[in-house]
Order: sequence, then C-alpha cells, then structure tokens
Amino acid sequence: MAGKLYMVATPIGNLDDITIRAIKVLNDVDIIAAEDTRHTLKLLNHLNIKKNLISYYKETEKIKSPILIEKLLEGKNIALVSDAGTPGISDPGEEIVKNAIENNIEIIPIPGASAFVNALICSGLSTREFTFVGFLPTNTKEKKDKLEELKNENRTLIFYEAPHKIKNTLENILEIFGNRKIVLARELTKIHEEFIRNNISNILDNIDEIKGEFVILVEGTEKINEEKNFLNSLSLEEHYKYYLNKNLDKKEIIKKIAKDRGKNKNEIYQYFINY
Repeated sequence: MAGKLYMVATPIGNLDDITIRAIKVLNDVDIIAAEDTRHTLKLLNHLNIKKNLISYYKETEKIKSPILIEKLLEGKNIALVSDAGTPGISDPGEEIVKNAIENNIEIIPIPGASAFVNALICSGLSTREFTFVGFLPTNTKEKKDKLEELKNENRTLIFYEAPHKIKNTLENILEIFGNRKIVLARELTKIHEEFIRNNISNILDNIDEIKGEFVILVEGTEKINEEKNFLNSLSLEEHYKYYLNKNLDKKEIIKKIAKDRGKNKNEIYQYFINY
C-alpha cells in the first residue's frame, strides 16, 4: 500500500505559529523532504523531533520527485516542507504533487502560515478579489513585460520580493503602474513586523532605511478608477475643497486637479487665480 504525501505549512517567522496537527504529522511521517535541511533542522530541534531529512529544492525538483515517489510507492509517508510558509506557493512542491497524482498517491494538505494571506488581511486594500503573483522575473525586460501585463488588473496585486531587490522592483512598478497606493508588509510574525502604507513615491523616498523580508501589495485599478470618476463628477470648486480638506497647499491642489481631469495645469491655475 502506498504511503501518503503531506504538504505541511511551517512558520514564516514566529516558531510558535506551528500547528498542533503539523507537529503530529512531522512526528509520525517516515521522511521529511525539506527545501533547506539546515533550516528545517532548526525547527525540528525546537520541536524536539528527530527524523530523516531529504533536501528538496527548486533546482532539484525534477530529479528528486521520482525518488520520493518511489519511496511513497514503497509505503513510506513523506512530509514536504519549505523554509517558511506553505510548500508549493512560490516554493518547491508543484512537481511532486503532479507526480503523486499521476501515481494515485494520496496528498494531504496540513494548513498553516502563508505570508501573502497574512499580509493581505492586514493591508487595508481590497480582500474581495486579489491576484497573487509571487516573485517577479529577475531579468529586467521580463519583469517589466510582466508588470505591463498586470497594470490594468482591477484586483489587489500581491508580490514577494527579496530585500536587495525591493528598491528596483518598486521603481519598476512606479514606472509602469504610476504612483499607486501600496502596502509593504515587512518581517511578518517577527519582532520587527511592520505594515508601511503609502503611495509608491513616498515609500521610495525612505526605502534605503527599510530592511527585511517583504510582501508588496498594490492597489488594483478598480479603486483608482472609482476615485477618478468621483473626482471628475465634482465641480472645480468641490474638487478644490476635496484636496483642501486633505491639507494640501494651493500649488499642489492645482497640480492634482489638472492630473485628475487631464487638463493643462496653467488652465486650472487661471481658473483659481483669485480663489
């Protein structure tokens, strides 16, 4: 009788976030396939679990999957874990799941932490509909091409990004999407957890001071279009008062009104010259 493949979510920072069910499964399986055995060993030591570990990372998925399938067919139960969060979500897992299905092996999800879900629910952006992108391509042209595909997406967009690439990625998003409202979820579940909410340009002004692991959440176009339609339904005087109530000065208000309405800035300035 074939064994079972358990897809086990592990903490994304705070080790106390491991579930009781995950601990039981990690204790009971014959083998744990880990993205980084050294990283997983720290978790297992914390839980006082001693188990056979096999490395299973992105570059070896196609090589290691048949080996693990063979062990499953021999009756071994295997838990797959990533370094943090849910395996298969921007982490290894997709290949072995496909192979397990082809071999009629039972696959059991053991739910738990997922960085993008936790970032989304605390972001303040729309949670009704969203698009999880994960990591963008590393090649600049491919990255920009992908962003071009996504720029008219109505739903909240969610990206993962490495600390050393965050500034460049935000610059690319600003260039292609415009100066949208975004949220940076930083160091989730860790001591320095933080949610930074602002438009892209303001965040870029301070990005050199921001460190850590990031989830980037970008407002979809639906919200932007709703606001634009609302502002264009106002009279010029109402439009002016709308921004005045946000404590903007006259020069900045005129600039924003011109942009909202697609008008020349001087034309708006002349209208409000004695306002």
